[in-house]
Amino acid sequence: MRNTDVFKAIEDSIDSLKINESEKKSLLEGVLRLKKQKINLIITGATGCGKSSTINAMFNSSVAKVGTGVDPETMDIQKYELDNLVLWDSPGLGDGKEKDIAHAKGIIKKLNELDSDGNPLIDLVLVILEGGNKDLGTSYELINQVIIPNLGENSKGRILIAINQADIAMKGRYWDHQNNRPMPELVQFLDEKAQSVKRRIKEATDIDVEPIYYSAGYKDKESEQKPWNLSKLLFFIVKNTKAEKRLSYIGNISTDKEIWKDDDELMDYKKETQRSFQEVAAHVSKNTLAGAAAGAAIGSVVPVIGTAIGTAVGATIGFIGGLFGW
Repeated sequence: MRNTDVFKAIEDSIDSLKINESEKKSLLEGVLRLKKQKINLIITGATGCGKSSTINAMFNSSVAKVGTGVDPETMDIQKYELDNLVLWDSPGLGDGKEKDIAHAKGIIKKLNELDSDGNPLIDLVLVILEGGNKDLGTSYELINQVIIPNLGENSKGRILIAINQADIAMKGRYWDHQNNRPMPELVQFLDEKAQSVKRRIKEATDIDVEPIYYSAGYKDKESEQKPWNLSKLLFFIVKNTKAEKRLSYIGNISTDKEIWKDDDELMDYKKETQRSFQEVAAHVSKNTLAGAAAGAAIGSVVPVIGTAIGTAVGATIGFIGGLFGW
């Protein structure tokens, strides 16, 4: 389901509401504003951390090239425009001082770019770390000296840290291949790594981050590693996106149910992602209507949004009535 299909379904639902034309027009104008919103997400990290693999796993098109060996495919910041979702895949750092300086300048320039309204172009920065790498010095320099200082006053919530390659974080030990999940020993290791990353960034920048860990997976002629915790990563990204921009993801989320299947089960991430999208309906109604009319509009629009994300990640919407009280 493309973004255009999602908005068409929402507009048709609104058009069928039994509310006066003035209220209907107001709500449709709110949806039109959402329709024009774009998400700009920059994905960065050290060479080999799995940026391109993550992009290709999560979204409906294999747009990013995956590097092999020591020669990375992504040499400049690559732009992938998928409807209203704009992905910026930055070059990997760690291939030499001169290259790192040049790549850092490119990232700084992009972070300081403004949109047509004078707001920062980049909404979120996703920094991917290597789960199996003990030396994260290059990544810390990127985060502490390049990214956070150039996010301005609103840096909190705009930088997301995710540790990839959870399956090889302990050189492949303690990974339950049969059930595609880490064993307790590996979970403890990854938890400690996440806490260490959080602590070091806090000490250097005074910014609080909550790193998560996952595996983007891979598939080649000889072997395959299924993704794990991607649904958590998706929730992580969507939840930290402004409500009015969240619908930009829907038409581009991978429809392969298998990649969303396995996660740490600490939360129902699929349902929480749905709720994050449903908050968009409340946002539109809150800014356009009031009282009973808002309740009616939410009750009608939310199932449409819920169905759209449900199709994308293999979940369904199972509640409507409770939303009328929002």
